[in-house]
Amino acid sequence: MEYALFSAAELLGEDGPLARQIEGFTPRRPQQEMAEVVAKALEGKQTLVTEAGTGTGKTYAYLVPALLSGIKVIISTGTKHLQDQLYHRDLPLVKNALGISSRVALLKGRSNYLCLHRLHLFTQEGEASHGRLAGDLVKAQLWARQTSTGDISELGGVADDSPVWPRITSTADNCFGQGCPSFSKCHLMAARRQAQEADILVINHHLLLSDMALQEEGHGDLLPPAKAYILDEAHQLPETASRFFGRRVSGRQLLELARDSGAEQRNDAPDMLAIRDACQWLEKTVADFRLALGLGERRLAWRKVADMPPVALALEQLSRALADLEVELEPAAVRGKGLEHCFKRCGSLREQLAMFAEEASEDFVYWFEAYSRSFILSASPLEISENFQAYMECRPGAWIFTSATMAVGEHFDHFNHQLGLEMPASYRWESPFDFQRQALLYQPVGLPEPHDSGYTQAVIEESLPVLEASRGRAFLLFTSHRALKEAYSLLKDRIAFPLLVQGSAPRSELLRRFRALGNGVLLGTSSFWEGVDVRGEALSCVIIDKLPFASPGEPLLQARIEAIRRQGGNPFMDYQLPNAVIQLKQGVGRLIRDVHDRGVLMLCDPRLRSKSYGRLFLKSLPSIAQSQDIKEVEAFFQTG
Repeated sequence: MEYALFSAAELLGEDGPLARQIEGFTPRRPQQEMAEVVAKALEGKQTLVTEAGTGTGKTYAYLVPALLSGIKVIISTGTKHLQDQLYHRDLPLVKNALGISSRVALLKGRSNYLCLHRLHLFTQEGEASHGRLAGDLVKAQLWARQTSTGDISELGGVADDSPVWPRITSTADNCFGQGCPSFSKCHLMAARRQAQEADILVINHHLLLSDMALQEEGHGDLLPPAKAYILDEAHQLPETASRFFGRRVSGRQLLELARDSGAEQRNDAPDMLAIRDACQWLEKTVADFRLALGLGERRLAWRKVADMPPVALALEQLSRALADLEVELEPAAVRGKGLEHCFKRCGSLREQLAMFAEEASEDFVYWFEAYSRSFILSASPLEISENFQAYMECRPGAWIFTSATMAVGEHFDHFNHQLGLEMPASYRWESPFDFQRQALLYQPVGLPEPHDSGYTQAVIEESLPVLEASRGRAFLLFTSHRALKEAYSLLKDRIAFPLLVQGSAPRSELLRRFRALGNGVLLGTSSFWEGVDVRGEALSCVIIDKLPFASPGEPLLQARIEAIRRQGGNPFMDYQLPNAVIQLKQGVGRLIRDVHDRGVLMLCDPRLRSKSYGRLFLKSLPSIAQSQDIKEVEAFFQTG
């Protein structure tokens, strides 16, 4: 049958091919309406902003018109996990149902692909013969002989945090491009060629923003041109973009430069021993600089430590070490492409490091993150709307932004302002789930203010009868790691249900255990507020300790608050409150994931009732029955 003669809404209807051929597919009116709006935007090359509540089926709502459009479409998702799901599961299902032979491709950032040259170099190093690294390297070598894509997600036997990955993948800093001896067999280049030829290309926001940043610097394109761009999980874009349009220098970058320079010196300039000495000096100054930033993990504005004598001295020595290495690499650059590339990297890193000695621009906020063994120095722009608009103008066509959580109340003003979108077409659909029947919102009374030292203990005391009523099967979502740790210590000896804690295992493993247990209680912070899908009875209760306002000590937030004040705005109403509303919507969205789900949402923060802005939070949530009586919670679970 020629489905091009049918509208997107008809194809998603109860008599359409998706209903007939995709198991479990349920026609939904909001999905059909969204598909029609997307089709119109694609045809008219419009900018479109849509919010589709959980259960709308927004993925199919944009895939059907995208596949029918006959134009090249780039679809960007929030995470690599969602990107893989879209490419490997959703797209094939819709393509097969529609009988469309469109060419589709998957493209990720370069660090997601095996680099054959770096694998070869690493294999030759003595370090590769020791411990865990050796075992992971053997697995990588065997896989390298079999893989056709080089996508590292294929190699399931090696942990995500294995130290082997940065040694056998490339970065923009250490990639040789066409000068690489393995260029003809490069997995990344093969993926980029397929991306050029595809009708539908699936990427993620990190790659999209990397392309924006490169284009801004005049370094060409990572992505092929397209006629339309569909950005799913678009609520993540403003925050992610602020990182990509900035500058950063990390301890890892500096150590990789030292390691790569040493390896290339041994290969192509064994007589130039001064390079080896300069590399060792750079490694020492990197370690000294990390120590100067203080003990423990920290995230602070750079100005808070920049003038401290130990930090200033360590930065000066680090800059000098980079300059010394650059001097030694310059005459060696003619010996080989690798040494030439290291020389250029050294100069680029030295220039970026100089930004932190000057803090020259008021349009940027300078900050640092210190980890147990490394650090990142970042300079992020306060506003990204001009950058984003410039990119959209360079890539004319339809631009479609969609998410389950973009509106504040019923309006998109906050999102539109952040990306510089002027009067886009906007639509919003509530979740089709029956929240009045499927869920109950419980707000306990008598809790102290969130800043009270006993607040977390009070939250746990109020949560215990709810957990008993729900028989476990709960997420406890916290706004800070400190609160999570305190909650764990308070709960571990007081409940009979299995307790799972963020950080004790990878997120995917914790979710696997949670689903398998059927009565688990999982404690999580930010990474469990979104992108987590647990359907069925295993998750029947979500408890949120506080309204998710960003920490006032967060350096980017501090700088934005100051900038809004300088412009005569209200930082709380214009920025902090809208962001917190969107984040709360994400957390609430974990509870009801299916038409058959049932559960209790417990919002502990008393500010929902005591502050005028509490109404905006509640207004932004689905229409849901509310209670302040624990007996109604118990009755809800007894009747389920």
